[in-house]
Amino acid sequence: MATETHSLKLNTSKKFEIIDITSQINDLINIDNGIISIFSKHSTSAIVVNENEPGLLKDFESCLGNLISEEFNYFHDRIDNNASSHLKSFLLSSSECLPIKNSKLDLGTWQSVFFVELDGPRSNRSISLTIIGD
Repeated sequence: MATETHSLKLNTSKKFEIIDITSQINDLINIDNGIISIFSKHSTSAIVVNENEPGLLKDFESCLGNLISEEFNYFHDRIDNNASSHLKSFLLSSSECLPIKNSKLDLGTWQSVFFVELDGPRSNRSISLTIIGD
């Protein structure tokens, strides 16, 4: 059983941004079969799996914005004015654990892995990858 660790670094350019990182992850996989843990090291971001269809991605942004308003007076905003970003990340996940088959992510036909920026633009966003398998 082999274990590998890798790190992806991302720069984002918008307050809210969805970045498909599927191919970057597949490029780092050096095992035939196993699992991968994908973890964002930031409390105002998320890792999600879904379909990479432009309309759906816009709907996702709109849905989160409707659930958690940027206009509300949150207590955390007294510290650094990004409470809505933190609250949105509570609804999402900072990580995904996915299968690897034939040296790539074993995703469904329409699935991709996304990094979701909730408080950009930011530089050097860090994603940790831990790969376990044969």
